[in-house]
Formats: sequence, structure tokens, C-alpha cells
Amino acid sequence: MTSSATGARRAAVLGKPIAHSLSPVLHRAAYAELGLGDWSYDRFEVDEAGLPGFLAGLGPEWAGLSLTMPLKRAVMPLLDEVSETAASVDAVNTVVFTEDGRKVGDNTDIPGMVAALREHGIEEVESAAVLGAGATASSALAALARICPGEVVVYVRSAARAAEMREWGERLDMDVRTADWADAAQALRAPLVIATTPAGTADALAAAVPERPATLFDVLYDPWPTELAARWSMFGGAVVGGLDLLVHQAVLQVERMTGRTPAPLEAMRRAGERALAAR
Repeated sequence: MTSSATGARRAAVLGKPIAHSLSPVLHRAAYAELGLGDWSYDRFEVDEAGLPGFLAGLGPEWAGLSLTMPLKRAVMPLLDEVSETAASVDAVNTVVFTEDGRKVGDNTDIPGMVAALREHGIEEVESAAVLGAGATASSALAALARICPGEVVVYVRSAARAAEMREWGERLDMDVRTADWADAAQALRAPLVIATTPAGTADALAAAVPERPATLFDVLYDPWPTELAARWSMFGGAVVGGLDLLVHQAVLQVERMTGRTPAPLEAMRRAGERALAAR
């Protein structure tokens, strides 16, 4: 599922809000490294109501789109095909326009998480904990389904979220248990902790980091490090950050949209680091 890399092509990231997105920085760095001087990558603020019209107005020069919230689920009925990975979590973050004009949806967040963990030496864990129960948590469960044969405990704030996470577990054929957020400090003793909460939510847990923590995957990248990640590092634990995830999922997007592989991971990472340092 790739687009042709011949001729002047366009791609972009859509969402609302979108001004904060690092995707243009990462994709443009990839184009420069790959010698795709006639490719462009932009950002457009688009909400669910405006998405059908935006898609309908795209011409044949378009190679693909990156999607962030609130569009990852809203786009699905507008596509000609959805990958098994995206269907597993009802979320599309990548749309590729094929040479015959079809719109194909995929999810690179899930394999991006797996790749980011693998880069840090995490190939498999016997059990894991997830902090939070939003859209990123479902992607985290799907990623864990590939590397964690044991129990995953998801810490949530409401009974409704707990039920939703257990449903995802059943759908992904995983051993998922839910626990109350009041007990979230217990999560920090797991072999792998994936923090999917918004900025500031997990700060209070920093004081509960154990003396010998294992691995933390904090999906935030701005501000960085989070209080939890900083404390984790101070105690010698391994930390995978949100920029790691962002770069790895963007690498897969570039490969799908351009048909060029491998995408330049390190050049994209350096561009992201420079952009964050400038903020």
C-alpha cells in the first residue's frame, strides 16, 4: 500500500487543533533526505464536519494524509479500504491515495509503538500497565497485543472507561484487567508502563517511582521530559518518549506515501529534536 513517488506530490496533516503538530517538520526532513524536492507537506485545521468536503476537493497530485484527533475515526466511512491494523482499533492515522484513485486507511501508531520499544531493546514483556483510557490507550493495547503474552492492567478514572478498555481487550484477544486511578502508583512496578494521559495528569505519580523501575513509555513529547519521565530516569529506569513514537510512526507514513524505503529515521528525529528545542 504505497503511493507513487514520481512527479510533484502533496501530503499534509489534518486535525483540530493542528498548529502544534510536528508532522510537517518530520515529513519535510524525510523528503529532503530522500531527494524528493518536488514533494510538499502542509498542515490544515479540519474538523469532523469539514472532512468530507476536504477529501472531495483533493486532486491527483495528493499522495497521502496524516490524521490526528478528532479525525481518526471520522475518516473511516469515507475510505475505500481500511487496513486490518486500523480496523482493530477503529482508528486511522494515515490515508494513502493509490494510483487508481482509491483512498486506503492505515494505522502507523501501533507498529510505531512496537518499533519505538524495539529500538530501546524491548522485544517482549511478560506483563504491562497502561495509564489512561483514551484513544492512545487503545493503540497501546493493540501494540501490547504483539509483544505481551501476559496480563495488562489499565488504570482508569471511570467505570465507563473501564468497560471500554475491557472490551478492547476482548476484541484484541488479550488478558486485560482494569483498576481505579487511585491505585495508579501500583502500575509503576510493572515491567513496562505506558503512560497515555494528557500533559500533567501523571505528574503526581512521580513521587511513587520505585527505586529500581523497569521501562516507562510516556507518549508525551511537549513538554519533555514529563515529571514522571524525569523521575524515572533519575532512578535509572529506561524511558521511551513521545518523540520516539512520533518519529517511528512518521517513518512508516513516509514509506507508505512515497514508496521509498527505508525512510530516514535519524534525519527525521534530529529535525524533531531541533523543532522542540526551539519552542
